[in-house]
Amino acid sequence: MNTHAKSVAEECSKASDDGHLSFPQTLAKLAAAGIEAYYADLRRGVKVYYLPDGESIEIAGHRTAAAVAERFDAAAVETAVRLSQANAHSYEDFRGMIMAAGCPGYLVSILGRRVVYFGRTAETHVEHFPS
Repeated sequence: MNTHAKSVAEECSKASDDGHLSFPQTLAKLAAAGIEAYYADLRRGVKVYYLPDGESIEIAGHRTAAAVAERFDAAAVETAVRLSQANAHSYEDFRGMIMAAGCPGYLVSILGRRVVYFGRTAETHVEHFPS
């Protein structure tokens, strides 16, 4: 196991959940540790970080009792993203907003510089990292 990558994943997961690291800061730290992507499973409160060699690191985080809405609302997900980019709310608020918008999870591709948000029936909304 890559202990350095695991340590960075743990640090970034906790710091982003607690609001001590912004999304761009998190991405920079993860990339420097060789992590190329991660998946946030909001229903389970787990993030899985992926390394190029196929290794993955699962980190338990905050689990919310909130249910994921049945219908996916891409516009509401986009609104939550824009508010997050403007530092207008916490990660906990962001998570609640996208779950209310029917998003049970998302995949962050550091290599692809994008985030894919998806609904319960596999609808998607893609956000490219700001330049």
